[in-house]
Amino acid sequence: MATDIEVGLKATVTVPGSSANLGPGFDTLGLALSIYDTVEVEVIESGLEVEIFGEGADDLPRDGSHLVVKAIRSGLKAADVSVPGLRVVCTNNIPQSRGLGSSASAAVAGVVAANTLAGNPLSTDEVVQLSSAFEGHPDNAAASVLGGAVVSWTEIPVDGVSHPVYRAVAVPVDPSIRAVALVPNFHASTNAVRQVLPSHVTHTDARFNVSRTAVMTVAIQSHPELLWEGTRDRLHQPYRADVLPVTAEWVNRLRNRGYAAFVSGAGPTALVLTTTDVDEALLDDAREAGLRVIELEVAGPVRGELTRV
Repeated sequence: MATDIEVGLKATVTVPGSSANLGPGFDTLGLALSIYDTVEVEVIESGLEVEIFGEGADDLPRDGSHLVVKAIRSGLKAADVSVPGLRVVCTNNIPQSRGLGSSASAAVAGVVAANTLAGNPLSTDEVVQLSSAFEGHPDNAAASVLGGAVVSWTEIPVDGVSHPVYRAVAVPVDPSIRAVALVPNFHASTNAVRQVLPSHVTHTDARFNVSRTAVMTVAIQSHPELLWEGTRDRLHQPYRADVLPVTAEWVNRLRNRGYAAFVSGAGPTALVLTTTDVDEALLDDAREAGLRVIELEVAGPVRGELTRV
């Protein structure tokens, strides 16, 4: 029987955004970024109250369909605890539907909030599993949970009945590496962008991406001079260029100048990984074109704190 959590306990979770794929590592590589959402979850006597500030405040639901609320309930169930009611306050800085991991961060925040309220009975692997289940792939969620860079994968049970198992390991990041995000002022649907991908690719392209993914794991740890080569891709970005023309234009423009640029997740953000400053004139051109320029560091893991109101 589930244990009741007492009224007045409050979990405050600070969760980083993330970038997935990092060029060739489709649904595999992820990187936590220093742009944060904060979620406060207080146990109240009854009902559900949801407040939203910042990004998505005009669009996101304020009921049980909110992803954070769904993730909280998933975490509470996994921890075998219950609550009489919840007050959830979301302060969002991560741009919504821009390829910076906003949905994964919401899922992570909800699961970690539940785990914090319950006294942290869930392991890190369990938090990754529960959070990734909302996405269907672990690259973004694992990055937000573990911090830094991650290599992730999905194990599909052979029985065809059990749920997929999401795995990830943390990868240390060279301390000189930082990121610059060029964020367009429009959304991109992950599902819509995935639909343009082919069901089959050539062996040549698959081999190309396997090698570049291997290069990228070395580049991000200790050889940042290989970032440009390590972010090359033939599996997804070429196919997405037609539906993300602004993103493709800026990725190509940046790469032609020698910067390790790629589509962040499903876009439309273009992300640069660099050890040097990006040319300010180029960034000014991006701003004039209507893109928001955000300079970022590599972030650490999600943090949860328990207090009593």
